[in-house]
Amino acid sequence: MTQPRSQRQIAHALLEACGIMRLAELRSAGVTSATVSRMERAGEVVRLARGLYQLPDAPLDASHSLAEAAKRLPKGVVCLVSALAFHGLTDQLPKKVWMAIGKKDWAPKSEGMPIRVVRFTESLLTETVDMHVIEGVPVKVFGVAKTVADCFRHRSKIGLSIAIEGLQEALRQRKATPAEISRQAERGGVSTVIRPYLEALTVNG
Repeated sequence: MTQPRSQRQIAHALLEACGIMRLAELRSAGVTSATVSRMERAGEVVRLARGLYQLPDAPLDASHSLAEAAKRLPKGVVCLVSALAFHGLTDQLPKKVWMAIGKKDWAPKSEGMPIRVVRFTESLLTETVDMHVIEGVPVKVFGVAKTVADCFRHRSKIGLSIAIEGLQEALRQRKATPAEISRQAERGGVSTVIRPYLEALTVNG
């Protein structure tokens, strides 16, 4: 007969399997807040941000910050400069993780890792969302064409040069077709803005 596992063993096994976990998830698995606090003091777990934990020896993916942001903001979708960087379409290394959330969704306080929240309408928030698993964490990221269109839509926040770089790289690396980008620009209401750049890059390409 197998011995019942301790809360510490349960927490360790879950964190090993899932990478990053919220305190609420650990508690629902039978691990108390007090146990997690003792584990943190003993160096058995690392507190990434309020209510967010990871094993100290967990392997870090290059996109670790995206996994952490996804855990803090489960409804959020990686967008704009962070999505460009994830897709390999910019040399920019954003200091904050850009996350899209709904108009009325809760936004986290800027404690721990920095997250830049951008509010999207429901239709734009659910358009071409890809699911990736980073360090065992499901992370939602907008697709390439949608990301490029969004960068033009939010060019005042990120800068027009970054939006143009994203468009240029998406076409050069053949990660999105002009038609796909045009379609997303139309849905985002920026087709007239993006058209001259799209035409120039297509002709020059």
